[in-house]
Amino acid sequence: MGLLNGKVGLIVGVANDRSYAWHIARSMIEQGARCAFTHLPGDKNERRTARAVEQLGVSKPWLAPLDASSDAELDAVFARYQNDHDRLDFLVHSIAFADRDWLQPGMFAGTPRQAYLSAIDVSAYTLAAMANRAREQMAANGGGSIMAMSYYGAEKVVPGYNVMGVAKAALECTARYLASELGEQKIRVNVISGGYLRTLASSAVGGTDKMGEWNLQRAPLRRNVEGEDVGGTAAWLASDLSRGVTGETIYVDCGVNIIGL
Repeated sequence: MGLLNGKVGLIVGVANDRSYAWHIARSMIEQGARCAFTHLPGDKNERRTARAVEQLGVSKPWLAPLDASSDAELDAVFARYQNDHDRLDFLVHSIAFADRDWLQPGMFAGTPRQAYLSAIDVSAYTLAAMANRAREQMAANGGGSIMAMSYYGAEKVVPGYNVMGVAKAALECTARYLASELGEQKIRVNVISGGYLRTLASSAVGGTDKMGEWNLQRAPLRRNVEGEDVGGTAAWLASDLSRGVTGETIYVDCGVNIIGL
C-alpha cells in the first residue's frame, strides 16, 4: 500500500514536467493519491499542463484555469473542486510571481510599488486565500495538509532574487500563522524550501546560471537537489506519517542552507 492511498488533493502550479509541482504530483500519485490540478488561464497553458500531467499516467486529469490574483477565480476553482470531489486531504501551493525586469542584481531598491505588491499578492497572500477556501472541506474529513514552496532567498540574500525573496519570506510567515489558526481543525500547514532546480520560475532570476555550480561545490551531499527529493518530502507531508508536523519550513537542498562560507 502507498502512503497516500485513498487521499485526494489539489495541486496548484504544474507548469510543465520540470516544475517542482510536477515532481510533487508524481510522488503523490506513486504513493496512491488522486490529484486535481490548476493551470494558468488560456488554451496554451491548459494544453501544456495537460501534457505534463498525462506523463504521470493520468489520462483524463481534472484541470481548472486559475488566475490566483482574482478572488472570483479562486472562489470558482474551489467551488468546482468541492462539487466534483467529496474530500480534500491535501493542498499544494506552488505558484509565485514577480516582474522579471526587477529580478536582477542591484535593482531591488528601485522596485516599483506595484511590482512589489504584485509579488506579495501572488506569491504569499494566495496561500492564505487558498487555505481559507480549503479549510471547511478539509475539516469535514478530519483535517488535512497544506504545503507551499519556498527558497533560501527568503532567509538570506541571494543576488537577483530581490522582491521574490521578500515575497517568499512573507509566504513562510503566512504558513506559520495559518498553522497556528487552523491547527484546532487538524489542518497542518508547512513549507518546503527546495534547493536550486532549473525551472521556468528560476530562469527569470538574473545570475542563476551559476547557482547550480555554486551549490554543487558547497552542498554537504555534493550534489544538486533533484525533483524527486522535494516530491518525496511533499508526499510525506501529505501522509499521516507527518501528522505531528506543522508550521515548519523544511529545507530540501542537499544541506546548502547550513553552510556559511
